[in-house]
Amino acid sequence: MRIAQVVTVVTPEGAYGGPVRVAVNQAKALIAKGHEVTIFAGTRGFQSPPTEIDGVPVRLFRTVQAIPRAGFAGMSSPGLLRAVHREVRRFDMWHIHLARDLVTLPAAAIVRNAKAPYVVQCHGMIDESSNPLAVPLDAALTRPVLRDARRILSLTPREESDLRKVGGPHLVISRIPNGVPRSHPPAPGSSGRREALFLARLQKRKRPQLFVEAAVQIAGRFRDVQFTLIGPDEGEGRAVQDRIDDSGHADRIVWSGALPPEATLERMRSASVYVLPSVDEPFPMSVLEALSVGLPVIITDTCGLAPFVRAAEAGVVIDDSQESLTLALESLLTDEALARRMGGNGRELIERDFSIDSVATLLAGHYDTALSAAARY
Repeated sequence: MRIAQVVTVVTPEGAYGGPVRVAVNQAKALIAKGHEVTIFAGTRGFQSPPTEIDGVPVRLFRTVQAIPRAGFAGMSSPGLLRAVHREVRRFDMWHIHLARDLVTLPAAAIVRNAKAPYVVQCHGMIDESSNPLAVPLDAALTRPVLRDARRILSLTPREESDLRKVGGPHLVISRIPNGVPRSHPPAPGSSGRREALFLARLQKRKRPQLFVEAAVQIAGRFRDVQFTLIGPDEGEGRAVQDRIDDSGHADRIVWSGALPPEATLERMRSASVYVLPSVDEPFPMSVLEALSVGLPVIITDTCGLAPFVRAAEAGVVIDDSQESLTLALESLLTDEALARRMGGNGRELIERDFSIDSVATLLAGHYDTALSAAARY
């Protein structure tokens, strides 16, 4: 099968986060199963944009900020849209990683207008919104694209409910998890240090300041522990760095900036605990990747992965308070046997429920179903 995937933007520092990693993981696993897959995306920040990512062919097109100060939502890529229009018939299936933006929504509309088969996956990014820009955008593009999709892939029951509120009750929705490749944990004793790691964008919803505050509160009692934040600044960088500078522990609480996406998994291997205190996080790839290398995780109870982590005892699920985060981090740093056991449980959870191989098989089945549905139109 010839498959095109479309995602909003690829940058050197991985600023767009999880959807890009999902697309790359899916594409790589589908290629291993004999399919032909190409990822189309906008891009910025590369001196010379790559033609492949992790062995997956990519077509990257320059982006422009069509709506100032609107972030990713205001980004457009005229070159990508021309390429989709030109090549819409070259592929058997289009898989749009859909968001309310001016890259994926117009691309999906082009595919829809050409009556080519497509599925959409929204990663929790489309829900009811009172934003003045969302109202006309939903009427013109979002609802028609959702309603005519041969299949909509959702991560959680909450996302499914949100999508029906936007697109109506008759959407064709199937549940599919994110998946990660099999990974090997670091060899026992391969690192002499302990490290609590926050690896995510520094934006308000991810709550990096909560991680820094927990580190400040316990750093004096754990003098052999490093507390590290890795990720691009999306509005919280100044406050994070100011608190680190004032903490008295700037030698062990460090924000080291962004890291290329292909390097994040290896970086996780040297950590001891992974922390993502964000709220309403649908299905974070960083948590799955941390589990895959044997890290115990700390996540909130509004994270889509919380029921799985809790049931598998693969980490600590907390409420959204500062106190809960501090206590959970202290617990895992105090009890290394507990941390190791939870890390092992996390690897078993990934093998059992979130292997990218099984996700790719499920995804190919959805494509086949979508193609069968398209043939009837």
